[in-house]
Amino acid sequence: MIKLDESALSLGERLKKREVGVREAAGAVLERIEKKDGECRAYLSVFKEEAFKRADEIQKQIDAGEAASPLAGVPMAIKDNICVKGLPTTCGSRMLEHFRPPYDATVTTRLHDAGAVLLGKLNMDEFAMGSTTETSYFGACKNPWDVTRVPGGSSGGAAAAVAAAEAYYTLGSDTGGSIRQPCSFCGVTGLKPTYGAVSRYGLVAYASSLDQIGPIARDAKDLAAVLDVIVGKDEKDATSVDAGEGGYLVSLTGDVRGLKVGIPSDYFGEGLDEEVKEKVLAAAKKLEEMGAVVEEFPMPMVEYAIPAYYIIASAEATSNLSRYDGIKYGFRAEKFDDLIDLYVQSRSQGFGMEVKRRIMLGNFVLSSGYYDAYYKKALQVKALIKGEFDKAFERFDLLLGPAAPTTALKLGESLQDPLKMYLGDIYTVSVNLAGLPGLVAPCGFDGQGLPVGVQLIGRPFGEKTLLNTAYAYQQATDFHTKRPQEGREDR
Repeated sequence: MIKLDESALSLGERLKKREVGVREAAGAVLERIEKKDGECRAYLSVFKEEAFKRADEIQKQIDAGEAASPLAGVPMAIKDNICVKGLPTTCGSRMLEHFRPPYDATVTTRLHDAGAVLLGKLNMDEFAMGSTTETSYFGACKNPWDVTRVPGGSSGGAAAAVAAAEAYYTLGSDTGGSIRQPCSFCGVTGLKPTYGAVSRYGLVAYASSLDQIGPIARDAKDLAAVLDVIVGKDEKDATSVDAGEGGYLVSLTGDVRGLKVGIPSDYFGEGLDEEVKEKVLAAAKKLEEMGAVVEEFPMPMVEYAIPAYYIIASAEATSNLSRYDGIKYGFRAEKFDDLIDLYVQSRSQGFGMEVKRRIMLGNFVLSSGYYDAYYKKALQVKALIKGEFDKAFERFDLLLGPAAPTTALKLGESLQDPLKMYLGDIYTVSVNLAGLPGLVAPCGFDGQGLPVGVQLIGRPFGEKTLLNTAYAYQQATDFHTKRPQEGREDR
């Protein structure tokens, strides 16, 4: 019997013992998607035939004793800005509605080699620009805990699919919190690895110095298993590094005695919802009871993270999105007068409002007369923020704080006020600016039953410490085991 709410590793173990079949597991999740995803809209495309064909291949490997990975045969899905050869990769945009990449992303190849069964591609904010998964050209994704609310973004589909039991684990991307914030909103566990730890080859770029692919799953143990597969240097990505390549799953001990945990007091000031604050501090208290040493400290540079992040990200996005001109690939306007008008019409019709807003902002901060005043200054602030983290890690093994100032917002709230959406990234963007690893785990619920997530921030390549801390916390609590109730529109 297939248990849709069990962990990826638990299912993988049962597949290895041949208690259940790979086709049976894939079929159960595909049936779940068919029945439930019309409400949630986590998926943009589902590859039913390919998934069953793949399931049969992996079953043969398992039967022959050739499947080494503990995740072999486990059904999963990928955010729709990560390339899969010959299959749709839309980035949630009209611009790439019909794009089929001629190659696989490195993470896709590594998962394939580990025996993953890919079910489909997941909904996202257009070109990963947003915090709600409402800017998707193909329609908004909804939070499985309450379908009147957003799942967060831009990896909203990736978090929602795990929360709704429509995948055992997923891959998302995180430029300024796009894995961690939706995990907080959807009550699942997610990791943004250190910049360079996981290859970005085949990830459609938003902001190249900030983007990072990472896993989303039900618990930290599953994250460790997925990271073991996808981590490591890649000759196709010059920014990737040798991070020790693996050993995350076997390194989990559940022992946090003597661990030094720093709590940035500036993360708990004005704008943070009281219920979120209470649950996050309760998580710190639980770690303290388990033997960790918890201490507050000031980190004032955090207030400059939002402006620095949006200047840098928009500047890089402007450059990366210039390739979509209606000539080589992507959407092309049907009516235009000349070459310049082709560019204008294709980009005006192919991009959504949020993407165009960030392109305009990026062009402004890079323009003559404003480069020094904005972009150069933002890079200087980025260096100062990294320096402040370096200083903090001289005292602490990891930092602990909220992932988002509130629980999941109502659909439409952020779109009416883009600045409010940007400010919602206050606790996550500095991690990307400094290139650090960050993990979010469920730590409770607010008065409306909506999930709250606690964020753990580590030293560069300190993923083992983050994963072990989250694993220990989840051994002592059961928040990560909670699942959304069916049909919550009446709440």
